[in-house]
Amino acid sequence: MGKRPKFYFSLRSPYSWLALHDLLRDAPDVADAVDWAPFWEPDERNDEALRARGEQFPYVAMSRAKHLYILQDVARLAAARGLSVTWPVDREPVWEVPHLGYLVAERAGLGREYISEVCSARWRHGLDICDRATVAGIASRLGLDADEVAGASDDPELRARGVELLVDLCRDGVFGVPFFVHRFTRFWGVDRLPEFVAHVRSKLAPAGALPEPVAAHPDSSEAGHAGGCG
Repeated sequence: MGKRPKFYFSLRSPYSWLALHDLLRDAPDVADAVDWAPFWEPDERNDEALRARGEQFPYVAMSRAKHLYILQDVARLAAARGLSVTWPVDREPVWEVPHLGYLVAERAGLGREYISEVCSARWRHGLDICDRATVAGIASRLGLDADEVAGASDDPELRARGVELLVDLCRDGVFGVPFFVHRFTRFWGVDRLPEFVAHVRSKLAPAGALPEPVAAHPDSSEAGHAGGCG
């Protein structure tokens, strides 16, 4: 079929957290059929490496009005799913710390478990996921080497892999998350997840044996907003 469908997520984004929740709850078959790819705002070192490859990270800082809207929107969407939110405070974040740590967990076959733990730490408990101690604690609970995961951003090999992932997302036209890509077809935002699920199932399932598409979540019809952010 060519390139596999891809789910771009960010451990920074509350909408990615909600998309993760819905994907695993409503479409575990699709979760297994797609590649999971991290999206994060690079630090100065990785940004320079990205520019050296002729790419520019496609992120625009949000306005205060959008930030205030997201606070309200996420609380509303989380409550509709029976989830509570504890808003974290990001102080001089280095997003390579949790996202390159994900690469270590993925290599060990625990990528999804790591994402779930990090999202829970950030959005349920309000913890600083750029704090290496937070990441080390998550790694230990998963049976991973805490120093290796927490120190992933210091590993030259993982740094290089991170640059390749950043190049991929630039070339896939990813401007926010959650973002879903399959060849030339793209969907942005948690509200577009049902359409992505239906698309993937229509492409992967045998003819005449397609599963029923996932119904849209009752609170996923916010006009003009796809439930996504950078």
